[in-house]
Formats: sequence, C-alpha cells, structure tokens
Amino acid sequence: MYATINKPMFFVTSTVVDWVDVFTRPLYKNIVVDSLRYCQQNKELEIYAWVLMTNHLHMIVGTSGVMSLGEVMRDFKKFTAKAVVRAIQENPEESRRQWLLDRFRFRAANDRKVAGYKFWQEDNYVESVVSLPFFVQKLNYIHLNPVRQEFVDRPEDYPYSSARNYAGRQGLIDVIVVK
Repeated sequence: MYATINKPMFFVTSTVVDWVDVFTRPLYKNIVVDSLRYCQQNKELEIYAWVLMTNHLHMIVGTSGVMSLGEVMRDFKKFTAKAVVRAIQENPEESRRQWLLDRFRFRAANDRKVAGYKFWQEDNYVESVVSLPFFVQKLNYIHLNPVRQEFVDRPEDYPYSSARNYAGRQGLIDVIVVK
C-alpha cells in the first residue's frame, strides 16, 4: 500500500526498563510482531515504519479508528509486557531467566502503579511527523538502526523491520509504504 503524508503520523519509541536486552530471542520478538499485527487488525493501528531492536521499538504510526494512539500503545505495552514476562518464565532455554525476572520485579517494586513486573518504561518518546523530509529522516534512522549495531550489512536483511517492505519485499508486518 502506498500513501503520502496527509494524516497525523508519529515517530514513537518504546523502551524496555533499564534498556535490558530482552529481544534477543525470536520467541520474545515474535510476541511484539504478533501484537503489532493484532493492533493493526483490531485497533486500527497504521504502521508506516518500524524496527525492533534488542531493547526498544521504533515506529512511525498513526490510527484510523476511534482509539487514540495513546490508548493503542497502552494496550500494546500492557499485553506485550505480560506475554514476554510469561514467555521468560516458561522458557526452559532462557539462561538469564532469574536475572531478567529480578530486574523487572525490582522496577515494579519502585512503581506504585505496577504490580509484579515492570517491563516497558513508563512513557513513550513521541514526535509528530509534520513533513516528508522529517518522515524520511526518521525512516532512515529506523531502517539504519540494525546496520549501525552491525546486526546486518543492509537494512532489508534485518527481518524485524519495515526495511524489507520499502525494498519491495514482503516484511513480517504489512506496512503503509510512503512514497
């Protein structure tokens, strides 16, 4: 799908507490991917670009429904936090299980609004995308993130990103490609 900037879009970053590198296993990354798909299908989240790194998620998004972006992000973070913590608890191959759970439990103990485990940092970093040059700047920032971290040589080689969509290939998530 192709679009131009004619509706509200936002550059959003969500970060794991203490920048913990939790998205190192496909099991945890796929929880985020599946939840983003769910939000697209059921909460009218519009995704223009995204990348999931080891401890944070960058996206350019908007909404086309009655839910605000804040409401969608609240639900997304609540669901993924519980699902990832549960996956950590149940994953027999997770060598860092106790350390991860202790870290998330410690962060929850210092937050009156959270019981059990705190996975995501409280707030999202949000910027309005107001022009095509700004969009392109953020798009390049998102897609080059895995290259800068030396995960891949080319952005489209990183599966947990919309770079594949922008290279004319099928990505893990359908995105609205802006041209």
